[in-house]
Amino acid sequence: MKTLANMVLLVALGYGALLIVLYFFQDRLLFLPNVPSRVVERLPSAVGLPYESVDLLTSDNIRLDGWFIPAPENRGVILFCHGNAGNISHRLESLLLFHKLGFSTLIFDYRGYGRSQGRPSEAGTYLDVKAAWNYLIEERSIAPSRIVLFGRSLGAAVATHQATVDTPGALIVESSFTSVPDLAAELYPFLPVRWLTRFNYNVYRQLQMVSCPVLVVHSRDDEIIPFKHGQVLFKTANEPKQFLELRGGHNDGFLLAGKAYTQELDRFLSAWIK
Repeated sequence: MKTLANMVLLVALGYGALLIVLYFFQDRLLFLPNVPSRVVERLPSAVGLPYESVDLLTSDNIRLDGWFIPAPENRGVILFCHGNAGNISHRLESLLLFHKLGFSTLIFDYRGYGRSQGRPSEAGTYLDVKAAWNYLIEERSIAPSRIVLFGRSLGAAVATHQATVDTPGALIVESSFTSVPDLAAELYPFLPVRWLTRFNYNVYRQLQMVSCPVLVVHSRDDEIIPFKHGQVLFKTANEPKQFLELRGGHNDGFLLAGKAYTQELDRFLSAWIK
């Protein structure tokens, strides 16, 4: 009996230690600026794109690094919020795609990512995208109706939040979760993650407050964020809305879809960005 009691005690202590680690270090599980690298490895010129370096200043005095990629056709501007890993230099394929569609793009690194200052946090990412939005409005004199907020994965939560603060011409929510607690509960069903999580990123709730046209994009094969998250988000979004189903993994679905993905983006954007 004593041996059994000791084993139970050890398991309980180990479980408690795991909960403590997850609570205090969960930001390192969510924000991955060093995966694959925090170094800005390539510039847009590496894929033949002209660009301008952009220095953004947030309302709490954090300097962010970004690029503005102009497009000759000038159909509008995509404000691109990337995912939780890497930095702007790992998104050149998307920048090239937007450019081919005739849209200029502003892409930026959140605080603590790439060459941006600071340390990432949920509240911080909201201040970061607001600074990028203000740059387009104030420095580039771009009308809100010609701005498309585009968010992929974690960036979808950031973009959706901004769409509740200022109304863009359209919002694209790609490969997004409904909320961090929802996803964490699915990934770690043996842990009380809804009590532990210090992050919310509630896309489900915020989408209900978005009034612009919404495109929800998700892959049925997504191995990180299950397809049902995209389905739920589409259901909760207000009209007008559209759903684009992809095939392929979380990080390469849009690449595998190729022409079909590009055509659907073009069709959606042509309908709402004039």
